[in-house]
Formats: sequence, structure tokens, C-alpha cells
Amino acid sequence: MQPIVEVTVAAVGLVIPAAGLGERLGVGMPKALFAVGGESLLVHAVRAGTASGVVTSVVVAAPMGQAASVHSMIERELPAGAALRVVDGGATRQASVRAALAELPADVRVVLVHDAARCLAPAALFADVAAAVAGGDDAVVPGLGVVDTLKEVGPLGEVIATPDRSRLRAVQTPQGFTREILERAHHEALRRGDNDVSDDAGLVERIGCPVRVIPGHAEAFKVTRPLDVELAEAVLTSRRGTVEESP
Repeated sequence: MQPIVEVTVAAVGLVIPAAGLGERLGVGMPKALFAVGGESLLVHAVRAGTASGVVTSVVVAAPMGQAASVHSMIERELPAGAALRVVDGGATRQASVRAALAELPADVRVVLVHDAARCLAPAALFADVAAAVAGGDDAVVPGLGVVDTLKEVGPLGEVIATPDRSRLRAVQTPQGFTREILERAHHEALRRGDNDVSDDAGLVERIGCPVRVIPGHAEAFKVTRPLDVELAEAVLTSRRGTVEESP
């Protein structure tokens, strides 16, 4: 498979933290293993990442005790020559990413961190992020402009400020980093006892490293609530219809 975007680095690793329970979705199981369109969110995510043509290895942080079954679930999605490791995830997202980072092959210099919940992120987005890191940026995230008016509120619900939405972006995954920067950010977070950052770019920001935002994609939305499942099913139905209509 030819890369969607040429990436001139030796190896690109894809890390997927998939150990979370997804309580807001209310499915009574690890969210990454929940099926949409007949396949788990995790399978969709791995398939998109490897379809980019730039990923040379995949490490998944699985729900505790389910590493073997997760490995069997996704190994068929990898192209020939790609490496796969599945490890037990941690109690937090940061712990899961940290455990997965430790299992990446030594030659990986660019790391893409992707949430399985953003299962429909297109393959081209993975390639775009990897290419931006390979092109010289230490940290790159995809993002979309914010369409709602946002308010900053205080503890009593009072409005403190109305940010200029033209300067805001809703950040998505995959997020891309040089391996050195991402490992340093996680090491420093562990040293500080810092577990309150919701994405890896936030950890990188805290060590003073610039993060660049590139255009995201509408289909890289996060499956978090039941309504998101309906949207994901609709997107998959649309994609299948497009494929069937192709000559």
C-alpha cells in the first residue's frame, strides 16, 4: 500500500489507549470493544490508522486482563510487516499511553496517539499528522473551528468571559509527536503526579513545547454518548453506499 502522504521517517508508531470503561456511553463494557456497524470501535480505529500507509507498528493498551483477546481481534487488520503489541492498560488514560509507549519498537521516531472512540477518523488524517511531525514539528494535533458560542463560567454558574471563538479549536486525534518529546512529557507528568490532562498535547504544552494545529475532519468525532453511536452508524452506512456506487 502506498502512503497517502509521503513520510520520510524510518518508522511511525500508532498508540491506542483502549482501556476506558466509557461510562457516559452506558454500554456496560469497555467502550473500545463496543460494536458500531458490526465491528468494535477499536477495530475501526486500527483499520483507519493502518490504511494510512504510514504506520509501521501498533501498540494497544487493552482493558485489564483482555490483552490476548484484543490481540486476536485486531491482528488481521495489520498490513504485512507491521508490528503489533497489546498490553494491559492502566487506571488512567495517561497510564495507558505510558504503558504503550514503553512497548514501541526502538526504531519508531514519530508517535501517533489515537483514541479508539474517534473510530471514524479517516486514514488521510493519520497520514497528514505524521507528515507534519516528520516535516519538523515536535507536536501536531488536528482540530476544527468552534461553531457554538462558548462561555467561561465560575463556581456559581456565573459567566466570567466569552472567548473569541475564532481563536478556538476543538481538538481531535490522532495527535502526533516526536517520540523524544512525548516520552519526556509523560515522564515529567509522572514526576509531578499530574493526572488531570485530557490529551497528550496538554502534557506536551506543560513542558513548554509548542503544539501546532492542522485541519481536522468532521468524521473524527468522539463516540461518547448514545446519540454519537447513531451518528457513527449513519456515517458508516453512507460510506458503504459510496463504495457500492463506485464503478
